[in-house]
Amino acid sequence: MVALNNGMTAPSIRVDLQLVADMVDPRSRVLDIGCGEGILLDYLNRFKQVDGRGIELSMAGVRAAVAHGLSVIQGDADTDLKDYPSAAFDYVILSQTLQATREPKRVLENMLRIGRRAIVSFPNFGHWRVRLSLLGHGRMPVTETLTYQWCDTPNIHLCTIRDFRVLCDELGIVIERAISLDSRGRTRFDAAGHLANWLGEQAVFLLRRV
Repeated sequence: MVALNNGMTAPSIRVDLQLVADMVDPRSRVLDIGCGEGILLDYLNRFKQVDGRGIELSMAGVRAAVAHGLSVIQGDADTDLKDYPSAAFDYVILSQTLQATREPKRVLENMLRIGRRAIVSFPNFGHWRVRLSLLGHGRMPVTETLTYQWCDTPNIHLCTIRDFRVLCDELGIVIERAISLDSRGRTRFDAAGHLANWLGEQAVFLLRRV
């Protein structure tokens, strides 16, 4: 359970989702892309009183989210974000989904067009266990954060923390906050530091335009 500033106690959610939630201001407008069954969106609606919306590719996820009273529609981050008006949201969230998009650069640009800030999390392909697995076994690694075999993974654009930081520089995106985590969700290092690319198994970034 998590103690809130208003005295309420919120149910525990996955640690990386809690870090994302902590970056969101109360009563803000939020779009959660790839929201699944709406666990994060439900938390933000109930405990931060956000005006929350979600899009999810899976119809099963959409049905589950709607059954919980959430405003979620079926949609694809690669094709549907272009239809959203600019500056429509305060935060646009993409949690553990960037690596599964066909055009991550365009998705990121659209996120920061339709939102004042973007929050992005993803598994780090530069973690030392991934490097060691490739070096020692010569095969695509399977880890706690990269759980699929190469032939059935939905992840098509794997990147490292350093790759993502370089892309942000190229796109003129300001990194306001960056956190790296281990496989259990424990905070390791500031993801802007050198060690994070070796020791962080996943990362959470808070972004804005210049």
